Amino acid sequence: MVILNVERKKEKGKEGHLGKYEFGETIGEGNFGKVKLAKDIHTGKLFAVKILDKNKPIHLNNTDRIKREITTMKVLKHPNVVRLYEVLASKTKIYMVLEYVTGGELFEKIRSKGKLTEGSGRKIFQQLIDGVSYCHNKGVFHRDLKLENVLVDAKGNIKITDFNLSALPQNFREDGLLHTTCGSPNYVAPEIIANRGYDGATSDTWSCGVILYVILIGYLPFDDRNLAVLYHKIFKGEVHIPKWLSPGAQNMIKRILDPNPRTRLTMAMIKEDEWFKEGYIQSNPEDGEEDIHSDDEVLPIKAVQHEAIKGSPRSSTLINAFQLIGMSSSLDLSGFFEKEDASERKIRFTSNHSSKDLIERFEGIVIEMGFRVQKKNGMLKVTQENKTQNSNQPLSGSRGI
Repeated sequence: MVILNVERKKEKGKEGHLGKYEFGETIGEGNFGKVKLAKDIHTGKLFAVKILDKNKPIHLNNTDRIKREITTMKVLKHPNVVRLYEVLASKTKIYMVLEYVTGGELFEKIRSKGKLTEGSGRKIFQQLIDGVSYCHNKGVFHRDLKLENVLVDAKGNIKITDFNLSALPQNFREDGLLHTTCGSPNYVAPEIIANRGYDGATSDTWSCGVILYVILIGYLPFDDRNLAVLYHKIFKGEVHIPKWLSPGAQNMIKRILDPNPRTRLTMAMIKEDEWFKEGYIQSNPEDGEEDIHSDDEVLPIKAVQHEAIKGSPRSSTLINAFQLIGMSSSLDLSGFFEKEDASERKIRFTSNHSSKDLIERFEGIVIEMGFRVQKKNGMLKVTQENKTQNSNQPLSGSRGI
């Protein structure tokens, strides 16, 4: 879950309170706001409250994303999906009262303890498929499935969270496909990168396959610091599957991480697979037949909500790489995927800091890491005498870009 630090302010005349909720520590932070632990003062039950602050810089189409997330989550009632209980609003903030999941991100579990046993990994995967297929049946396509957006409760069961990038039936175009390029690079399906339209269910399935690979093997199937090289690997779909995995697990990963969406396994096909069905106990939805109909059916807080998320006149609009790609329906990325020359590998980025400040920071960091720094003609050259390097890269976070 991606989340941000803002100063604590008094709400309704009492610091650390909002209605019946008493706020505790901040348990998450990122670019949309923050998440605080909260307690119902009447029942003592704990919740996670996602706080969105209108005074912070907002991303492109952030208002629509918030509406969509609330609209989506209010009808999702499944044991493997984080529950949204209610939405409150003040003049400056929106508060989404969510189910509190005690175990943290699946990402942190894998990073700290390593890969799971095949039996444990299969159980996690079964719950993931149950939760994602339930969302699809409700007309919700997550579009940012990754280890960081899968939480683990005290009993070891998983909860899917962060529907900020989710798509609804009305987001499909006349061709029946989605066209917004979004997600997290290591988990994104090849058809999304191709930017020619994609099926939300099929692309979510690919992301589930990446998650299965990581929990069983311990590292990402597609990884590179250079985005163009990473996307080339995803397009080719050539993934190394260790022979020590059971034939059933190998076959499952291979057929889900199929770069051709037409021949990739569907959710229904996954559930019929013999490896998947071993020890399978289906999770039962907790709702009735309510479905999602309109983005406008948010919750009865519309007027206050609009005020809470309206951007400040001084707020800058930030556009991420995937949004920029998505602005051009004809953009072809194939030109990026020439043969890679490691000596020419470059990483480009933007920053609000001055070049002098950035160079000083880089120089300090690399010196601490034991490298040598040489400055010439405004360029930095970093060298290290000992060139031995471990080829097994540790699992690193994959935040949306």
